[in-house]
Amino acid sequence: MKYLSYEEFKKANIFGKGKLNEAFAKYFVGDSFLNPLTNPEETSVFLANVTFEPGCRNNWHIHHAKSGGGQLLICTAGEGWYQEEGKQPVSLKAGMVITIPPNIKHWHGAKKDSWFSHIAVEVPGTDTSSEWCEGVSDHEYNNLEE
Repeated sequence: MKYLSYEEFKKANIFGKGKLNEAFAKYFVGDSFLNPLTNPEETSVFLANVTFEPGCRNNWHIHHAKSGGGQLLICTAGEGWYQEEGKQPVSLKAGMVITIPPNIKHWHGAKKDSWFSHIAVEVPGTDTSSEWCEGVSDHEYNNLEE
């Protein structure tokens, strides 16, 4: 379900909006918010609810790993987009799970007309790192179709 109104979205966003994601703002178009759900000192699996304002998306990026690694996205509220390099974009809705293998260039974010949240799960692995690449252009993003 799309939510242009933040007040309506807030009721559906059961894991909470969290704080403005200032540490990674340079890798996003628009504002994103981060609500950590696990403490890295207590578990090797990091979970965070990431909320995107309408039109917000992250840059193309790659989760590198020698073995294991990658990322899972568990869509929890609103609607968004996910795309792997060279593939068609995937329309995201609450309840969907996206498995992102390691070493795959991709991006994700909200639709133009909806707030969106997903739980990001960093899959443990060896020699893991994230590489941030170029932004998703306005032209590319504005031409996405359902």
